Amino acid sequence: MANVINSTQNLVNKAYDYYLWTLSLSDQRTKGWLLVDSPVPMVAYTMVYLFIVWLGPKVMAKRKPFQLTALLIPYNFSMAVLNAYIAVQLFTASTRLRYSYICEPCRQRLHPDELQIANAVWWYYFSKLLEFCDTFFFILRKKDRQLTFLHVYHHSTMFALWWIGVKWVPSGSTFLPAMVNAGIHVLMYAYYGLSVFGPKVTQYLWWKKYLTILQLIQFTCALILGMNGIRTGCDFPLWMHYTLIIYMLSFIVLFGNFYVKAYMEKGTQVFFGMDVGCGQGNTYIDKVSPVLLQSHNGVQNLDDKKYL
Repeated sequence: MANVINSTQNLVNKAYDYYLWTLSLSDQRTKGWLLVDSPVPMVAYTMVYLFIVWLGPKVMAKRKPFQLTALLIPYNFSMAVLNAYIAVQLFTASTRLRYSYICEPCRQRLHPDELQIANAVWWYYFSKLLEFCDTFFFILRKKDRQLTFLHVYHHSTMFALWWIGVKWVPSGSTFLPAMVNAGIHVLMYAYYGLSVFGPKVTQYLWWKKYLTILQLIQFTCALILGMNGIRTGCDFPLWMHYTLIIYMLSFIVLFGNFYVKAYMEKGTQVFFGMDVGCGQGNTYIDKVSPVLLQSHNGVQNLDDKKYL
């Protein structure tokens, strides 16, 4: 028994020493920034998020869904503005620094443009915490069918992975996936915000289908860049290349599966809701039957305005 205890203590000590060693490699430019120094807040927020995902639907089971119209409009447009800010900050600074889109090493330089990129990457990381609200809106609006594995997996892992990014590599090649994804999120949250106004507006939102296509293209390009980085020996943490490849493969499978089910298997339906794989709801009109289908309360007449 004593040997088992000693072995366990040795493993814990080695793990802690390894953790301290990794901290010595972290980027000093983001030291002291909010939610960066320690993994405890990131882990705690993620655990709370998963707990709410588990408990929320149970609490709402016997309650009426909230409409949240007054909240969804400012939230979505604020998120669109935030992502636009992130994308512009990353694009302008990386352009001035002549960053490579193929391989850009992370240098701990205090150049103003480098700090601008690090700051934008932090805001991108922080935005992943704010995006937990997407899930909470699902729960409050009783759209339980939208709490898919894809949605929860995407939201819970992005926050953790971008803590790693802003902690160790807040510049270099990190800028590209953040910049591209933030640009896509501008369109996505603009779509969500406009969708709240209902079918009179959403019938003109033609780009919903293409958002998922853009996401799949983004994941595929990131996968190729990760593989190329390993092949060419790009001066960027090797373990991050492998992590990127595995993570992008999971997204390609999950988002690809969503795309097939949403746009290929349901060819008789015209969607005007708010779900592009991990969004805020899914409402659509069936071409054959003039009814409004909703994920939280079955079938309603088209004249019923309680679709927000």
